[in-house]
Amino acid sequence: MKATVYVTIKENVLDPQGNAVQGSLHTMGFEEVGKVRIGKYMELQLDTNDRAKAEERVKAMCEKLLANTVIEDYRFELEG
Repeated sequence: MKATVYVTIKENVLDPQGNAVQGSLHTMGFEEVGKVRIGKYMELQLDTNDRAKAEERVKAMCEKLLANTVIEDYRFELEG
C-alpha cells in the first residue's frame, strides 16, 4: 500500500520561504502569483493490506515525526 503525505504550514503561521518564492516570481515577471505557501510531499510504501491499520500508522508517523503539528497541518491519502 502506498501512502502519500502532504505537510503544509498552518495558515496563521508566517511562511518566509513562501514569501521569498513569491517575491522571486514577481521579480521574474510572474505578477499574477498571489500568496505562496511551501510544504512537503512524501510517498511511503507500507507493507500491509489492512487499510485501517495503515491509516492509524501513517497518522502516528505524521504526528511523531513527519509534521510539526504545532505549526504544520498534514493530510494523507492511501492507495492499494
